[in-house]
Amino acid sequence: MKKHLILVTTLLTMSSSAFADWSSTVTVASDYLFNGVSQTDEGPALQGSLDWSGADGWYAGGWASNVDFGDDTNIEADVYLGYYTAVNDTVNLDIGVAQYTYNGASYSSDGNYTEIYTKWNFGATDLNFWYAWDYFGTGAGHYIVMLNHTFTINDELTLLVGIDRSSSLDDDKWQWEPGSDSYNHWQVTSNFSTNGFDFSLGLHGTDLDTYGDTTLLLSVARTFQF
Repeated sequence: MKKHLILVTTLLTMSSSAFADWSSTVTVASDYLFNGVSQTDEGPALQGSLDWSGADGWYAGGWASNVDFGDDTNIEADVYLGYYTAVNDTVNLDIGVAQYTYNGASYSSDGNYTEIYTKWNFGATDLNFWYAWDYFGTGAGHYIVMLNHTFTINDELTLLVGIDRSSSLDDDKWQWEPGSDSYNHWQVTSNFSTNGFDFSLGLHGTDLDTYGDTTLLLSVARTFQF
């Protein structure tokens, strides 16, 4: 974790207002859903990020949220470093690495893990991949594949329809449910922007039996540029 923080800090220090942008986003949500699974025991979440983006496509940042796993772990704090580029006039590529950390108890850091990702954008369609080799500190390999499509209703309103699949590569180390090493998550989410605020209302569901219930997720976010 220390190496990742040094890397992000170094990159941020190298930037200046002449060729880089800083932003911070504060979000209040009715739940913190991670691919359809609540990280806050179906309770509300307060989330915040600090992001830097350079003119050459590099970006870095940090993000945090409250969590509730039924123990003393209460904060998730993540850092990430990536590169975004236009492949051609219609295709964009985003690649990067993220470090997830958990805090609140002496054992919380046992769940820390690193993930690499590749995100392809084809206009209104996104195809994203994530891979972790030590998912939640279990030693299991794990990957996520996500496909989203956004319909533009007008300048302020969009509708996102998406599906993703989370899969363990080592079911002896990690299973989502007994006898199930993978699950599907779907969502239909409307996003509306007005007066500097971003509102989101989405219906999420999974094919898990014991958790990941169908949920209506509401969030309000405000991004500050500086």
